Amino acid sequence: MSRRGCGKRPLVLPPGLFRIVGGGEAPEGAWPWQVSIQILSMHRCSGMILNNLWVLTASHCFHKYLWINLRHFHVVAGLQLLSTPGVHNQIRSITKVIIHENYDDNTSDNDVTLLLLSIPFSFTDHVQPVCIPHNETHESTLNFSHCFISGWGSSYYNGRMMDRLQEAEVKLIDTRTCNLTSWYDGLITENMMCAGLESGAADACQGDSGGPLQCYSEREERFYVVGVTSFGDKCGLPYRPGVYARTSRFAGWLKSSQSAAVASAAQRLNARLASAVLSAALMLL
Repeated sequence: MSRRGCGKRPLVLPPGLFRIVGGGEAPEGAWPWQVSIQILSMHRCSGMILNNLWVLTASHCFHKYLWINLRHFHVVAGLQLLSTPGVHNQIRSITKVIIHENYDDNTSDNDVTLLLLSIPFSFTDHVQPVCIPHNETHESTLNFSHCFISGWGSSYYNGRMMDRLQEAEVKLIDTRTCNLTSWYDGLITENMMCAGLESGAADACQGDSGGPLQCYSEREERFYVVGVTSFGDKCGLPYRPGVYARTSRFAGWLKSSQSAAVASAAQRLNARLASAVLSAALMLL
């Protein structure tokens, strides 16, 4: 996917014209890379579109559910209301789940997973891919001005899920601050990042897992996903911001995992073709 084709939202103006305090309903088409990952048509987690065949989400969304047959999972793009699928929705099944090999369910380290779709998405104004930083150095040059979280998660701890997609503006928080004794006391690894407000007024919550922490690059005039919603201490508590898997740390893994899956599929296809050709040849003898 060319960088020219990611991180754009055709239906919504660039951020900066107004500020969302504490969150609110997202405008139609605000986050065209956001998807709902559903089990038996019930929202389980969010994810984000990397290209027309691959979705990025959190490992903890799938780690305990791999016993469920993949045919019960679906990815829904272009979705605004969970209860009312619209004409802009695209629904895809999942053919492969790639959980990071070093994911730690106890510490939530390496909380990233790739999903391979059965059929490619068709990109529209409501369905678009997002950009990923090439690495940490690239991330530092992007001149982020506004960062947002989005999802259908509950608005308070143990609350009900939201029907309409929500968004909130947050600030990136330095890891040294987030690891202070009065904050997360050293739990934040180099593969994670914190975002929110010191007061806790804007935060992700249950149902937002796997969704995007997306920041706008003034230099490139496009959005980059800098984090995948991972965990937090309840929701909206002071000094307990949301914790996200830092995507710049996984850029190489994302690329190599997709390439390996494509190569494996090609090998299987070639093997089937060879078998078919051999069978046809034997029938002619």
